[in-house]
Amino acid sequence: MKVMLKGKYGTDKSAAASASATLSAAPAGDLRLKASVTDATFLRCASLDGLSFSLEKPGSLILDFNVPKRDVTFQFMNSVCLAEKLVSLTYRHAWRENRTALDCSVEFDPANKLAVNYALPTGCKVKYVYAHGEMPRRTVLEPSYDLSKNAWDFAVSRKFDGGDSLKATYLTSTKILGVE
Repeated sequence: MKVMLKGKYGTDKSAAASASATLSAAPAGDLRLKASVTDATFLRCASLDGLSFSLEKPGSLILDFNVPKRDVTFQFMNSVCLAEKLVSLTYRHAWRENRTALDCSVEFDPANKLAVNYALPTGCKVKYVYAHGEMPRRTVLEPSYDLSKNAWDFAVSRKFDGGDSLKATYLTSTKILGVE
């Protein structure tokens, strides 16, 4: 049995300290069991706040249990080959929050990718990604269309030598222009 412990300590935007730890074990075959805790579990007195468990088969299945919320999230992933193109499918359902989402993506070639996301009750979004140029310098164009809002969103990003990047977004529904 292989066991791994990861820890993290940092500060968030409110300048309060936060800590988390993840314990991973692979007891049988290719399934992974993870237990995660945050500092909320140990502050003042022991509690179940910040405690979660996860059972995962990489690339196929994830079952998450959030102890304080008593919520189970299921995620199933699979890929099929249609017309010599790899189509990736992901189904997610959060039981207590009653959220369901279906993601589908197909990569036509290394530069062109189409993704469709359908989430209940928000609706369907279609996104096209075009990557131009070679790594590490690459320009990526990402138009997307939200069928429920009848609105387009656009993003353009550019990676430069040395690891720097620039990204510009425009959301037509809110008329917000952003630059990172």
